[in-house]
Amino acid sequence: MPSNALRILLVEDHPFQLIATQCLLRSFGFEQLCPAENAEQAIRLMTLAETPFDIILCDQCLPDLPGLELIEIASRRHFIRAAILLSGLPEVELSALQTQAQERGLPLHGCLSKPLNKDEFERLIRSLPTL
Repeated sequence: MPSNALRILLVEDHPFQLIATQCLLRSFGFEQLCPAENAEQAIRLMTLAETPFDIILCDQCLPDLPGLELIEIASRRHFIRAAILLSGLPEVELSALQTQAQERGLPLHGCLSKPLNKDEFERLIRSLPTL
């Protein structure tokens, strides 16, 4: 599947960041975006989706649930195929989250700092197993 055909669930609680990230993703060639402002809304969208999302691109610091916990719920319910955390947290904390995800068997393929960087995002997309 071409990377720009990927269905991406974007979860970000800050309205400006949500819009800005959608604009960036579209400028990178990704058009199949489904935005959610919190974990509750994301779970609702995943439940209603006919097929799993290819990727959940999720903020770690959501108001109703940490991003890693949302990824675990989504993964256990087979709502997603892969996950990427997007966060303003320091690199050491992102690294710890990556380790926790590995230990829990979650499909987290990386953590990216805000704002989203095209080269880093595309590198992670290329590293995903065939979706």
